[in-house]
Amino acid sequence: MMRLCVLLCALLLPWQQGQARERLTWLVRDLPPFTILEGQEKGQGVVDRMLPLLIEQMPEYDHTVLRVNRARGIQMLQEHSFTCDPTLLWTPERARFVHFSQPSLPILSGGLVIRKADQRLLDDPGEGSPVDLKQLLERPGLKLGIVAQRSYGAVVDDILRLLPEATLSRHYGNDATANLLQMQQLGRLQLVLGYWPEVRYLVQQQGGSLDSYQFHPIKGANRYQFLHVGCSDTPLGREAIAHIDKLLPHLRQEVLPEFYANWLDPELRTEYLEQTRRLVEEAPAPTSIKP
Repeated sequence: MMRLCVLLCALLLPWQQGQARERLTWLVRDLPPFTILEGQEKGQGVVDRMLPLLIEQMPEYDHTVLRVNRARGIQMLQEHSFTCDPTLLWTPERARFVHFSQPSLPILSGGLVIRKADQRLLDDPGEGSPVDLKQLLERPGLKLGIVAQRSYGAVVDDILRLLPEATLSRHYGNDATANLLQMQQLGRLQLVLGYWPEVRYLVQQQGGSLDSYQFHPIKGANRYQFLHVGCSDTPLGREAIAHIDKLLPHLRQEVLPEFYANWLDPELRTEYLEQTRRLVEEAPAPTSIKP
């Protein structure tokens, strides 16, 4: 019997060694406060801290973390490779080729960033008040900076599709929002779409003063929206999301809101944490839209 066991082990070992685990590639970009790839706070973003928790509990895969810009990341998800992005908003377009997880984290929606020196362009709607983006950009001479292939939420994405291309300045590279803010400082564009916690971080990194900027929500957009993990819509991608969905409830309720709240303006933290439980309970499950 002992000899039989030894023989079986000898036969199985090469077979087991030949069964390489699938490699899951995680797509990240420099997206504070979620992923911070450089500087003193490198690795301290919300998703920087979440990703190791997911990887640790998914030992069935080998894992690679790859830095890409938003446009390249979307392209890779469309190529049916085994890739996942932990910082995706659900959109109908993406749902055609991405398999989405449950909501992972409620976040504050994006809006319009303007220098206070240019506040007159908004006809003085009041500090922090919502702006009608479509109506604003019907005025000649205004230029809006956006990150190419980034989603700013369903309402804003729909508005952007209706705007003349001449009013938009699309940035495709790495550090896109940071570069758009620099272009704004130089007067090459007047308006930037962004998420205030991200802009707040970037302005401080660039040595600017937050007192020089004003943030306005977009009229008609919800105050909060949800991040998801999205994987390429393949058998491997759907299998990975099934595993991730089992891990997210604990992270969404007990871990990630605190990570995110630490990056908010102090006066917003308590309100956000109070809203989180309700938002999570009301969050709709993602749907797929196939051609």
